[in-house]
Amino acid sequence: MSAFEIVVILLAGFGAGAINAIVGSGTLITFPTLVAFGYPPVVATMSNAVGLVAGGVSGTWGYRRELKGQWRRLRWQMPASFLGALTGAWLLLHLPEDTFTSIVPVLLVLALILVLVGSKIQDWARGRSESTNAMGPVRSTLLTVGTYAVGVYGGYFTAAQGILLIGVMGALLPETMQRMNAAKNLLSLIVNIVAAIAYTIVAFDRISWAAAGLIAVGSLIGGTVGARYGRRLSPTALRIAIVVLGLVGLWRLLAA
Repeated sequence: MSAFEIVVILLAGFGAGAINAIVGSGTLITFPTLVAFGYPPVVATMSNAVGLVAGGVSGTWGYRRELKGQWRRLRWQMPASFLGALTGAWLLLHLPEDTFTSIVPVLLVLALILVLVGSKIQDWARGRSESTNAMGPVRSTLLTVGTYAVGVYGGYFTAAQGILLIGVMGALLPETMQRMNAAKNLLSLIVNIVAAIAYTIVAFDRISWAAAGLIAVGSLIGGTVGARYGRRLSPTALRIAIVVLGLVGLWRLLAA
């Protein structure tokens, strides 16, 4: 690994950690970066999931105050994310690699679209949360099922799962945007931890531990910075950077 590659992966990890703490979809920085350096898509996905756990921890810790008062609901959402991540990780590890190679460009395009319309989703989620009454059994069930579905997606391909979670919760929860973002960070962390453990146990030799380590260091710092200062950054600038890097990764996948 060259010095240039080390620096770029570190910076990508930092950016992903910061963006995950603020918006979600930081994988669209690290995944295309690894693919652009020649890592196979499945190796890039597993190494990325392992590395971003550190950033998830720091980002969740940074939003710990906003988690207060949400634990009664999260006791249902957390197991849903856990089981969904197990399902998604199982699919990644057991479906043929050709299947993943065929599906991932579609998922990447979907994730990029979600990034582009992410502000609209968040505005809509904010409006819904401000006008929604207290949770009922039907709404709680829908929230649990939706959280599980996003967990499956996240266990298979993590990009933009945070935006999906914001959309699901915004449609169903009487919560503020910042509190939903805190819950999103925690649930995404659970998905990444489950996926990382599954990949480590089943496919230890297919993970690039050097790349995962660099992403971990970068994302740990990025998550801390993102949780503390991220609200001051321009969402438009973040989205432009994500889309550009995502398109580079998509071009690299299709050209391989």
